[in-house]
Amino acid sequence: MADDEDLTAEKATESGGDGEAADDAESASTPTEVTDSPASPQTPAESEDSGSGSAAGSEGEKDTAPTAETDAAKRGVSHVVLVAILGVVLVLGLGGLTGWLGYQAYQAKKAEEQRNLFVSVARQGAVNLTTINHETAEQDVQRILESATGTFYDDFQARSQPFVQVVKQAQAKSEGSVTEAALESEDGNAGQVLVAVTVKTSNAGAPEQQPRYWRMRLTVEKIGDEAKVSNVEFVP
Repeated sequence: MADDEDLTAEKATESGGDGEAADDAESASTPTEVTDSPASPQTPAESEDSGSGSAAGSEGEKDTAPTAETDAAKRGVSHVVLVAILGVVLVLGLGGLTGWLGYQAYQAKKAEEQRNLFVSVARQGAVNLTTINHETAEQDVQRILESATGTFYDDFQARSQPFVQVVKQAQAKSEGSVTEAALESEDGNAGQVLVAVTVKTSNAGAPEQQPRYWRMRLTVEKIGDEAKVSNVEFVP
C-alpha cells in the first residue's frame, strides 16, 4: 500500500512538472505586448507625404498672407473712394447752396429795384400832373402823356386840348412837390403808390394862393424796361 501511494505521488509530481514546462513553453512562444513602444521609423513614402503636407501648409500660409494684404488694400481703397465721394457731394452741395443763395439774393435785389422804380415813377407822375404853366402848357401836357399808359393815357389824351385852352385862358400856373410817397401794394408787374403832394397855384385873378395838399393813388405798370402811370385817383 505504501509503495502504491509513493508511486502515485511521483506520477502526480511528474505530471505537475510536465504542466509547468508546457506553460513555460507556451509563455515563451506567445509575444509579449509592449505598452510604450518607440515610434516606428517612417518609410520614404511617409516622409514624402509629410514633406508635402509641410510644403502645402507653408504655401497656404503664403496664400493667406497676400489675401489679407489684398483685403487690407481693398479696404483702404474703399475708404479713399468713400472720402472722395463725400468730398464731391459736399462740394456739389455747397455749390448748389451758394447758387441758390445767389439766386435768392438776385431775386430780392430785382424785387427791391422794381419797388423803387414804382415809387420813383409815381412821384414823377404826381409832379407832372400838378406842375402846369400856361406859357408851356403843350409841353407840360406832352410830358404827362409820355409817362402815361393804358386807360389813363387814353382819357388824358382825349381831354388834353380842352385842358390846354383852359390853362391859357386863365393864365394859370401850378407847381407841385412830393412830400411823401410809399408803395401801397404790388401785384406782378404793377404796383399802387400813395403820394402826398403840396401844390402852389396862381392865376390872373389870384396871383398868390394858399398851398393845397393832395393825396393821390397812382397805379404804375412795368412795360419792358420802363414803368408808366396807368391810373390816377385822388384820395380824400
